[in-house]
Amino acid sequence: MVTAVAERARVQQATAKQRRDWLPGYLFISPAVLLFLVFVALPLVAAFGLSLFHWDLLSTPEFAGLDNFRRLVTDGDTIRAVVNTFVFAISSVVTHIGLGMVLALGVHRTMTRGTKYFVRTAYFFPFLISWAAVALIWKYVLDPAFGLANYYLSSTTNWLASPTWALPTLIVVDWWHTIGYTFIILLAGLQTVPAQLHEAARVDGANAWWRFWSVTLPVMSPTIFFATVITFIGAFQIFDPMVIMTQGGPDGATRSIVMYTYEKGFQSFEVGYAAALSLVLFVVIMVVTGLQFRLSRRWVHQ
Repeated sequence: MVTAVAERARVQQATAKQRRDWLPGYLFISPAVLLFLVFVALPLVAAFGLSLFHWDLLSTPEFAGLDNFRRLVTDGDTIRAVVNTFVFAISSVVTHIGLGMVLALGVHRTMTRGTKYFVRTAYFFPFLISWAAVALIWKYVLDPAFGLANYYLSSTTNWLASPTWALPTLIVVDWWHTIGYTFIILLAGLQTVPAQLHEAARVDGANAWWRFWSVTLPVMSPTIFFATVITFIGAFQIFDPMVIMTQGGPDGATRSIVMYTYEKGFQSFEVGYAAALSLVLFVVIMVVTGLQFRLSRRWVHQ
């Protein structure tokens, strides 16, 4: 009997000590949890609630059930905005990872320390400029009458007014603005590749291409995966260049899903439909990111 009481007392003391040990941890994570609830979880729940209503911010909300979601399937403008955004995001991922890797390899292998510092700064600097300034600079460069692009290309193309060239032009502008971030990530990844592995591969007779394919890429795969995920998420939420440079035109050729959500929510005041569009954006990013993590098991080396 005495032994059982003593054992129960020890268990209670151990439990109380564990609770005291856990308390600092909960206090440390509480700001992050609070921020997540306020800026992520609650807005997500609110967006879902608003998507079930017709509301113009002035009149009384009317319950609509799933009408806003049914409208998504038949709204041609929504489908086109989603397609435009996918084209933009996929092109952004391919150009950022592909050309970013080329730039990182060039800086990492063939330049002196001072030149490397200058080039890193030069490529990263545009990323620090606001989209408003970038858009104004490139609108001048692409001006059909006196822009530098048409002058050096001996062309009269109105790049931002062409249904064919407007979206590719914005992809190029976005690449110029944001490649510095991807470039720095990939360059940092290259610097983690052990020189001993390259030396061993060279001794075994591997040429530069096979060393890159068999040594550099496998070691850098976690870095490439991170850059791919971040680039897609950022590109799928693109908004600023469409609004400032083309206003979604010509004829919706450059309208993104975020821009269309903005138009419906703050210009047409279709709050419920805008909320449904925002949920589509969330679901697409979540599904694609989950698919990327799933596929990463096949090619990312830990």
